Amino acid sequence: MSKEQKNKFPSEVIDLPSKGKLYPKDSPLASGKVEIKYMTAREEDILTSQNLITKGIVIERLLDSLIITPNVTSSDLLIGDKNAIMVAARILAYGPDYTVEVIHPTTNEKLQHTFNLADCPFKDISEDIEGNEFEIELPISKKIVKFRLLTGKEEKLIENEIKSKQKVGLQVAPTLTTRLKYSITSVDGETDKPIINTFVENMLSKDSWTLRSKILEVSPDIELKQEVDLGGEMVEVDIPLTIEFFWPSAVT
Repeated sequence: MSKEQKNKFPSEVIDLPSKGKLYPKDSPLASGKVEIKYMTAREEDILTSQNLITKGIVIERLLDSLIITPNVTSSDLLIGDKNAIMVAARILAYGPDYTVEVIHPTTNEKLQHTFNLADCPFKDISEDIEGNEFEIELPISKKIVKFRLLTGKEEKLIENEIKSKQKVGLQVAPTLTTRLKYSITSVDGETDKPIINTFVENMLSKDSWTLRSKILEVSPDIELKQEVDLGGEMVEVDIPLTIEFFWPSAVT
C-alpha cells in the first residue's frame, strides 16, 4: 500500500522508547517518532495469513502495512522501538484492555487477567546516549568490547543463520553466540569479523553474562510486565503475547 493510500486512513504519531537517539542523524527515526495508521480489515488479513505465519514474518508485514513515515520499515527499527509500535497499533485497533490467561509465578495456577496496555511505560534510557555504539570492559579478560544494538533486519539475519546451522545437523542452536557476533563491533580495537567470532566462541561465562547484562541495560524498550492481583496476591508477571493480542476474538 502506497503512502498516499495509507493517508486515507486516520493515523497517530507514536513516540519511540529510543527517543531517536540511536539512529543515524539523517534517518527519519532520529526524530524519535513514527506515524502509523489505524488497523483495517486488510491488516487483519495479514494477521491470519498462514503463509506469513509459517514464514515467521507476519508481524513485520503488519507493521510495514501500518507505518506511514516515509523511508521507514520494520527492519529499520530497534527491537524495543518495534515492540512499542506493536503495542501502540494494538491499542489503536482494539483499545488498551487485553484479557489473557496468565500463570501465577509461584503456584502455577492459570487465571484470566485484563491488562491495561496503556499502563506499560517505556524503559528509562540514559540521556547521555548518542549513537548506536557502546563500550564495556569485561571483568575477567579485561578486553574492551564495543557493541551495537540490533535492528529488525539483523534479527532476521540471525534467525536465518541459526536455521541454516540447524539444517546441517547442529544439535544445539547457537543463538547466544550468533547474536553476540552480530552485536559486537570491536574487541580491543580489532574490527575483523574472524577475530570477533573467535573471541565470542571462547568468551568466559562471566564475561558473556556481563556483556549481555550491559546490552540489556542500554536497550530501549517498552515494559511488557505489570504487577497484578492474582487470587488476592500482588505479583509481577510478564504480559503474554498470544494471538488474542492482535485479535481479541481469535478465530480458530
